Amino acid sequence: MSKLPLVVPPVDSDVTELLRAWKSGDDQALERLVPAIYRELRAIAAQQLRGERTGHTLQPTALVNEAFLKLRGLSSIRWQDRAHFFAFSSRIMRRILVDHARSRQAGKRVPRRSTSAWRRAGTARWSPP
Repeated sequence: MSKLPLVVPPVDSDVTELLRAWKSGDDQALERLVPAIYRELRAIAAQQLRGERTGHTLQPTALVNEAFLKLRGLSSIRWQDRAHFFAFSSRIMRRILVDHARSRQAGKRVPRRSTSAWRRAGTARWSPP
């Protein structure tokens, strides 16, 4: 799989300040931040999905929403600037896609232990005492 270049927009001090205010607990900053970053997050999500299989069940909007939920739960990160936020968001999206693929593949696997145990149990002869 080839690596796709990241879409990293230029540094924008307004977005950086909104990110910092949001992390400090300012809910109004979050309301102003979302419209400012959504288009770029969606572009990153679309770029991440281009490297996935055809017919992937996740769409860019769903990937952005899942990533944003994870980002909201992170309280220890201090955003350095806008580029830091988008690079980190891209990594979160990639992890979501990897987890999605792993769970999809896990559903296709048949556990060998339980299958062979059932086979042994089915072929064992029972003899009365």
